[in-house]
Amino acid sequence: MNDAKEVRSFYERMPYPAPLTNLDRHLELYQNPERKRALFHLMFPTEKPRSGQQILVAGCGTSQAATIALREPDAQVTAIDISETSLSHTRNLQHKYKLENLELHQLAIANVQDLDRQFDQIICTGVLHHLSDPDLGLRSLREVLKPTGAMHLMVYALYGRTGIYMLQEYCRLLKVGTSDRDLQDLSTMLDVLPSDHPISNVLHQTKDFKHPDALADALLHPQDRAYSVPQLFEWLDRCGMSFGRWFEQATYLTQCGMVAKSPHTAHIGKLPMRSQYAAVELFRGTITKHNFIAYRDDYPNESQPIQFDEAKSSSRSRYRWRQYIPLRLPWTMSIRERLPLGAVAIAINRAHTYPDLILPIDAEQELLLNAIDGKRTLNEIIQIAAGGVNEKRSLKFFKRLWQYDQIVFDAS
Repeated sequence: MNDAKEVRSFYERMPYPAPLTNLDRHLELYQNPERKRALFHLMFPTEKPRSGQQILVAGCGTSQAATIALREPDAQVTAIDISETSLSHTRNLQHKYKLENLELHQLAIANVQDLDRQFDQIICTGVLHHLSDPDLGLRSLREVLKPTGAMHLMVYALYGRTGIYMLQEYCRLLKVGTSDRDLQDLSTMLDVLPSDHPISNVLHQTKDFKHPDALADALLHPQDRAYSVPQLFEWLDRCGMSFGRWFEQATYLTQCGMVAKSPHTAHIGKLPMRSQYAAVELFRGTITKHNFIAYRDDYPNESQPIQFDEAKSSSRSRYRWRQYIPLRLPWTMSIRERLPLGAVAIAINRAHTYPDLILPIDAEQELLLNAIDGKRTLNEIIQIAAGGVNEKRSLKFFKRLWQYDQIVFDAS
């Protein structure tokens, strides 16, 4: 059996993620248009939201495409997957929710050009690292991405998966299969692993391993590879892609969390940006996946246009921080318990997996945070709070909100 057939056979037997039969919660979440707007500006900071987008979900699995079609009713969503079993679960959701804007195809990513169309957005998360030739997969997706389009990609990260790769080898040695008994025994084995086993961090971060399909996908998959940060950038370069931003960037920034307290922070900050990300990945040691936005290398706009220092802003950029409209990310929240001295709240992002990525907020900063309404520019917010708020401190605070994934900017 060749690699592609083996992967297809695996997903026919073990569809992943676990199939959903109800998307009502997703429907409820995206009744709030600001949620969709914030997601759009993660990918396109300087663009105005537009209807009629062509979106490709590449390797859609059992429910992802239906969720996106539900979220984007004014877009045309095309989904491809090699597994008919996965597509059948998506088809059930399509019929249940009358998703007329969703089109499904059993198709390998390498053959995506057979669709004979180009896309404004491509979403491919948790897929390319399972291909026998990830370069071919990414290049194929690039060919169907419009020059002005964006990709949301997620691939495995190398160092944080050390324990997983150890147990994959363990399973190969013991010839562990995907039968119910094998999966039950494998789950029991995880419960008795030494507490300091390298996989312990992953087990603590996710409850997925309690589900047989997730357990099989992590430990019994016939094919996967992972990327360190330098390998990730080399891969993008080889395939004609340009890095935009991390989906949760605080994890990789020297200015955030415990990394900012390291005696090496200033030294890391002098490195090129790619090397900074690489250093932080090594510092943290347990990042298990890289979730990011990328563009074609001939993308006509700046891949990262958000700048707070006007002197460093590109001459191509007409956007300056005073005109940015901050948008709260909907999965953020403020808590008011166990506060450090001087703080009135702590801002957290529930998507973060590292507990050190919290942002204490004082009373002055809370005035600025509460003035964010999705309409006012930074300049207008600072003017409203001008009575007791220093402009430089205000700018620094908004920059930190952005670095800590509390806000995105509409710079259109």
